[in-house]
Amino acid sequence: MSKLFTSYDLSGVMLSNRVVMAPMTRTRTPSNTANELTALYYAQRASAGLLITEGLPISEEGRGYLYTPGLYTDEHTHAWKEVTDAVHAKGGKIFAQLWHVGRMSHVSIQPGNQSPVSSGEVPATNTTVYAWTEDGKEGPVLPSVPRALRTDEVQRVTQDFVSSARRAIEAGFDGVELMAANAFVFDQFLSSSLNTRDDQYGGSIANRQRFMLETIDALAEAIGGERVGVRISPFGRLYDLQAFDGEEETWASVASALNERTLAYVHLNYQPTITAAEVPAGFGAAFRKAYRGTLIGAGGFTRELAEAELEKGDLDLFAFGTSYISNPDLVERMKNGWPLAEPDRSTFYGVIGAKGYTDYPVFDAGNESLKTVA
Repeated sequence: MSKLFTSYDLSGVMLSNRVVMAPMTRTRTPSNTANELTALYYAQRASAGLLITEGLPISEEGRGYLYTPGLYTDEHTHAWKEVTDAVHAKGGKIFAQLWHVGRMSHVSIQPGNQSPVSSGEVPATNTTVYAWTEDGKEGPVLPSVPRALRTDEVQRVTQDFVSSARRAIEAGFDGVELMAANAFVFDQFLSSSLNTRDDQYGGSIANRQRFMLETIDALAEAIGGERVGVRISPFGRLYDLQAFDGEEETWASVASALNERTLAYVHLNYQPTITAAEVPAGFGAAFRKAYRGTLIGAGGFTRELAEAELEKGDLDLFAFGTSYISNPDLVERMKNGWPLAEPDRSTFYGVIGAKGYTDYPVFDAGNESLKTVA
């Protein structure tokens, strides 16, 4: 049997295989609260070794998109308990991805219509967020100009992450993943172009990574480092994130700093895509040498590519994204060589209801047809 489908001990959480369902924003909850369809969606995909939820805003301030389910109120906590119960009933494991978008938001969805916050005041101009348009309809809009977080506010945001993590454990999650990737708030602090601060959170590499590391340490103290994962996207170019001076040195420093901590894993999204720069040659191997804990790789993996990487030994687990949208039984399909269904991209975001969400069938090898998953 392929090593991809063998069990893996994730800091005491036993995974049935090395396949991970990647976090994917779906904007499917009109009340910003997980619901019955959310529970069904994740339970359908519970044969993955590990499920990682879509990004869950840790506060109203941390929200950048309409219809994303949060994790900062009692109602949210109760709703996510229904989800984790459904996943665990199917034998699955699930981590909550905790999310603050920073500058990637709009005043129309910020508390009191205030400016979104960031490391500085540089706006994202070559991208959009999903918020309220001028005519009062939902749709893509240019992110608002951010304001720089005050020094004491940086520490307050860290505490918002801690509060959300405690709620995640109360809701039955097996752990949490800190969203420190894809041009959101921690990336904004790491970038020497966006971070224009002159306090202890700006300037040097050590200062620019301080916010992320302090938050990781606070999460570890609150719920245990073995239940904390971190997602990063070195050299990412999503959402108007540009190259910056000292970029390669910054990520080398991050790798070393993460290695000094006891974590469940580091989730590394570093493969070149349409929205990413070319990664320097040998970066993956260098990161593996610097960080000796569990590494999840993400970015365009197929079964064949994952198996080849397993043989190299640089990665331990493999995250699959869009293929999980249309293949709730992705593990079974890959394991048995069954064909994969193509997703309907028009239903990726914003559609309310089951269409393109929980109505994808599983493969029925018995009659070479498909059947609806329950």
